[in-house]
Amino acid sequence: MGAKTALLAFVDGDLPTALRRAGGSERSGAAEAEAVVRRLSPGYEVTPIQEGSLSEDCYPPDDVAFAAVLPGAVLLCDRRLVSVAPSELPDHLLAEAAGRRILLHSMHSVSDALTFAVWEGGRLVRSLSVSPDTGIVEDIGEPYPFERPYLAGEHPVTNTFPGRGPYPLPFHPPALGEEALRALFGFVIEGRPRPDDVDTDAVGLSGFRVEDPTGREQQDRERFLREAISRMAPPRRYRRGADGNMHEAGIEDLF
Repeated sequence: MGAKTALLAFVDGDLPTALRRAGGSERSGAAEAEAVVRRLSPGYEVTPIQEGSLSEDCYPPDDVAFAAVLPGAVLLCDRRLVSVAPSELPDHLLAEAAGRRILLHSMHSVSDALTFAVWEGGRLVRSLSVSPDTGIVEDIGEPYPFERPYLAGEHPVTNTFPGRGPYPLPFHPPALGEEALRALFGFVIEGRPRPDDVDTDAVGLSGFRVEDPTGREQQDRERFLREAISRMAPPRRYRRGADGNMHEAGIEDLF
């Protein structure tokens, strides 16, 4: 599946601390979570579905959201809520924060895309949105210490596919994304966990189907997908060679 996230949180203090306490009686019920999802999805039909966990549902499917209301924090997993550049976060999401700290993390390892952002007191203090296809879309505020080695080119991408030239960025966005995920949310998806990382299996989430009742959003999504597929080149297959690099493979190399 790869490393994928669609996370938005409103928090009074430190989110990892709130998530570490997120078990048993400290978790609020599904009614509170449903109320938040409904407020943040005006005009959509919201229907409760099965419960989930942060370990399995930090990147839910289209038209599905997961949420948890915790002491001092609200956590949402919803691709729709993190689909815009942080500087364009809708006003109703900023209003929901009511001055609390806002954390956003969106990562997709297939496209190497990463966006993360932090708001303090309603002000966007840090935003980075980057992918190899788009370059740096947004870079606002002072970088955090965990970013600096990546931005300085200390973690270059050395394994590239033949015929594509050097990697267009000085770092691999998902690698930086894991650093941001641990620093802001307290856990990682890929890589070695640390003893003090959040136990994502223990963070329960309430699930909801969140659909556009007109069907227009679903139709637009399907049309975009068809158009994207029509522009794709024929598939190419690669295998790692003895030199450690990727080489295009012919049919005879696959058997």
